[in-house]
Order: sequence, then structure tokens, then C-alpha cells
Amino acid sequence: MASLNVGNLGEYLREQRRNAQLSLRQLADAAGVSNPYLSQIERGLRKPSAEVLQQVAKALRISAETLYVRAGILDAERDREEWQREGATRAALLADTTLTERQKQVLLQIYESFRKENGFGIARAGTADEDGPVVQEAQDTDDAQDTAAPGPRTADGSDAGPRRTAG
Repeated sequence: MASLNVGNLGEYLREQRRNAQLSLRQLADAAGVSNPYLSQIERGLRKPSAEVLQQVAKALRISAETLYVRAGILDAERDREEWQREGATRAALLADTTLTERQKQVLLQIYESFRKENGFGIARAGTADEDGPVVQEAQDTDDAQDTAAPGPRTADGSDAGPRRTAG
């Protein structure tokens, strides 16, 4: 098998594993991947998914972003700027005192789903950040609105207009 160009990811992983004083088998078990698969990643024969990199980073207690950059999933500088913009947007939503906590969470879910739809936020989806808890993505906003979710509200909490009902 030819070595893949994964930006010295394998060498870096091996170095981090050794610094953590973990055997290949111990890291594979902690990350929930197979021993042979992790060995192939370290030797540059396999390019892992963002999800596998996240599991390995968690097991090594290092930044998943660093692994994403080394694997070529993220462009460090461009994505750092993007993450700062995303963080500013999230912070603005969370700081708005006119919204309830539920409304803030729904807006964050919608925001994340639009980012994912547009090809952004893939690496961060479903991960915690410094600003707060993990935000799961909305499953289907139409179904959510059809059932128990309240319709739009005004600032005083009254209904802003008619709601759709399950049909």
C-alpha cells in the first residue's frame, strides 16, 4: 500500500502516543478503533475520518483541531478565522437577553444546520466548545414545529402568529 499524504499525521500521532506512554493497543482501545487500523494510520497507510480523529484526540487528551489540520481536513488559518466568526455569532445569540434559553438553543440548532448544509462546521458538529454545552443539530425543523414546539413568540412571550398544526 502506498503512503498517503496526510501531513505527517501518523508521525505526530505516534509521537503523541509515546509522550502519553501508551502502547498502540492501549490507544486503540481508548479511542474505540482497531489496533491494525490505528497502526495503518500511524504508518500513513490510511486517512482517518474526522470522527476517528476526534476519538483519538480525546483518548490522547489533545486538540482534535490539531489532528484535523495535520490530516488536511482543516486549513489552520482560514478555519481559525471561521471558528472565530462562528464563536462571535454563537456568543451574540447566547448573550441576547430578549430570548429564552429554549429560543437560544433552537436558534443555535438552526444556525449549525445551515452551516453544515453550506459545508461549514463539519468538524465541530456535535462537539463542545469553550462557550457552552454540546449543541445537537435539529433533526427536522418541520416535524419539530408540527408537534409540541411552540410557534413564534413576541418579546413579551405571547404568540406572534398562527402555528401550523399536525395534519
